[in-house]
Amino acid sequence: MIRPSPAKPALLLAAHGTRDQAGVAAFCALAERVGGLARADGTRVAGGFIELSAPPLRDAVVALVNGTERVPAQLVAVPMMLSAAGHAKGDVPAALDRERARHPGLRWAYARPLGPHPLLIDLLAQRVDAEGADTPAVLVVGRGSTDPDANADVVKTTRLLWEGRDYPLAETAFVSLARPGVAEGLERCRLLGARRIVVARYFLFPGVLPDRVAEQAAGYAAAHPELDIACAGVLGDCDEIAALVYERYHEALSGDIRMNCDMCVYRIAMPGFEHRVGEPRRPHDHPHDDPHDHVHR
Repeated sequence: MIRPSPAKPALLLAAHGTRDQAGVAAFCALAERVGGLARADGTRVAGGFIELSAPPLRDAVVALVNGTERVPAQLVAVPMMLSAAGHAKGDVPAALDRERARHPGLRWAYARPLGPHPLLIDLLAQRVDAEGADTPAVLVVGRGSTDPDANADVVKTTRLLWEGRDYPLAETAFVSLARPGVAEGLERCRLLGARRIVVARYFLFPGVLPDRVAEQAAGYAAAHPELDIACAGVLGDCDEIAALVYERYHEALSGDIRMNCDMCVYRIAMPGFEHRVGEPRRPHDHPHDDPHDHVHR
């Protein structure tokens, strides 16, 4: 008797969530795009958010668990984040632990966040270059984090974007939780002699924070009419990111995670973060996973 080959572990896209419906739509479109890639291999895909918006992560897990004949069910979770900050290191794993309690026997592997990665850097360059033929200075703006390792990843991304390209300079800024802010970053570019600057928003999807970057850049531009400041689009739903998500899935399946833990605040005593060493993983501040109000300050 020939037994059918076991089904591959399902692929779960785990995102933070946003109150911006365009961001929700872009995430759902990317999940569909990844599903199209995975379908050829017989891999099932679903995506959900840990807070702020529907579909919640628990619904995505239910869809994947209910559709499998394997006991225990297995899945691979890919955190839809550009760096390994608090959401990727703590909130998503805690949410997955909660799902394991809801579905006894559920097993999951956890993939790396998406960045830094050459595909993302190439996409950033494409978004910058789409703003005009002239070679601009670039200000890469990331979300910002209380995790210095995550902020350093954004700075590294900026440097890799600059290397080998003709931009006269490339600087980094953050829209929340870290400095320099958007206006500070633009001022640094101005003081270094830039007259044409493209603000590269290093975000996967539209949302409140990318909009805030554009608003702050517009405010600075209004106060400095001698400068030509443009704001590039976010990375967005595209084939390149879908391929990267699927790459992270296969890394996790093979055990080739290669997580960078050398500078993790949970492992080493970095100045000002000594209290984080060995901290246990806890659920998100909002332990229920229904959509709810949440303000980033």
